[in-house]
Amino acid sequence: MNPEDLERLLTVEMPYGKYKGRVIADLPGNYLNWFAREGFPKGDIGRLLALMHEIDHNGLSDLLTPLRQRLRS
Repeated sequence: MNPEDLERLLTVEMPYGKYKGRVIADLPGNYLNWFAREGFPKGDIGRLLALMHEIDHNGLSDLLTPLRQRLRS
C-alpha cells in the first residue's frame, strides 16, 4: 500500500454493480465481505476493494476522516 491509495479510496467510484458510482470508502462492509469471500476483481479496483475491506474489517475507517475533511476543503 502506498499513501496515495488511501486518498484514492475517497475519490475512485465503484464502476459497476449495486453500488456503481459510490466511492470505495463508502461501500458497506457486507459488500466488501462478499468480495473477500468470492474474490476481488483483478486490477486496480480489486486492489482498492481489498484495501478498504482490510480497513473496514479491522475497524480502522476513522483513519480516513482527516483525508475526507481535507478533500472537502
